[in-house]
Amino acid sequence: MSIQVDTQAMKNSSDRLYRAGLIALLLLMMAVSSACGSPSAKPTPSPTPTSTPSPTPACADRVLASMTSDQRIGQLFNLGLPGDVLGPTEINLIQTDHIGSVWFVATSTAGVAGIQAVTSAVQAQVSSASTANVRFFVAANQEGGVIQAMQGPGFSRILAAVVQGTLTPVALQSQAATWGQELRAAGINFNFAPVMDVVPPGTDAQNQPIGALQREYGHDPATVGSHGVAFLTGMHQSGIAVSLKHFPGLGRVAGNTDFTTATDTTTTASDPYLQSFKDGIAANPDFVMVALALYTKIDPNHLAAFSSIVMTQMLRNSFGFGGVIISDDLGATAAVASIPPATRAIDFLSAGGEMIISKTAAPADAMVQAIRARVATDASFTQRVDDAALRILRAKQAYGLLPC
Repeated sequence: MSIQVDTQAMKNSSDRLYRAGLIALLLLMMAVSSACGSPSAKPTPSPTPTSTPSPTPACADRVLASMTSDQRIGQLFNLGLPGDVLGPTEINLIQTDHIGSVWFVATSTAGVAGIQAVTSAVQAQVSSASTANVRFFVAANQEGGVIQAMQGPGFSRILAAVVQGTLTPVALQSQAATWGQELRAAGINFNFAPVMDVVPPGTDAQNQPIGALQREYGHDPATVGSHGVAFLTGMHQSGIAVSLKHFPGLGRVAGNTDFTTATDTTTTASDPYLQSFKDGIAANPDFVMVALALYTKIDPNHLAAFSSIVMTQMLRNSFGFGGVIISDDLGATAAVASIPPATRAIDFLSAGGEMIISKTAAPADAMVQAIRARVATDASFTQRVDDAALRILRAKQAYGLLPC
């Protein structure tokens, strides 16, 4: 059976469908065009530019800005507590000279509880008028052996550094963390240690300030460096600030700075024995204490604590130390007895130092008055004082001693 197809009818039907589709497409395009051009269509808004807020000054900077000139000067001092008590003379200097840190000068057997009573009394002196509400660094010499100021109930008996140097660094770090916890419990937050001086082998007896007292960790820079860093790290773990000492080293001096002028005729600015200090500085100590000795091959004209070569060129620029440079005792030490206290303070700061230790009150007050007088007439020295105070406040900020 065949099927008949009307081809003309099919062609006419296809044309009608094509035209209908084309008309529908045109109507759709017109509708879209109308919507896009309609006044009700809202363009995408451009992002609104936002201003970048100014960074908030660091706490230490804000505290410095709030301080009087005399309060800033007071932060530069660490005053001794005679007999390890806070007496009326020391309280007076805190209130009038605005002294910002103190230290225990004697060996005490009062134990943790007895010392904690003293440190609490010290911190009670903080006020807006005295210290701009900045708390105190309270320090002690807690090295070990014969140099262990804090003894009695609650304090371990610490081995001499020579014996500490026979421990592994890991073991020493653990021990130091325990010793640091004991200091912290007593309210002490700063240890004048570790000793980074290197005493040459076989010369202990001839080296009065270090070797004869067994204060060194060993007789080569590597041993001293590794064990000094272990001691430092353990103290830091317990929240105790530390000071490397006595830059650039007392291990080869003749004489003891406590009793006479000590002289080193060997050490140079690039001496291998300085490696122990480099190791220590790489571990981020809070302070480095500068010796009151003369180094004839580094600066034959100035004791290290008055030498810009030692403190600025070497310690700051060459060694990259960014913390606080602290003096050895500028108050009662025989090494500086012939130098007026005013000169000691001005020369130490001018050469690059920041914190001045004074064992006794009278020279501390004389040094404060000298700095005040110089600040009143010397803008560049005023800036030096402000820079030193800021560096100390930054160290205090790290230990929660600032009011912000």
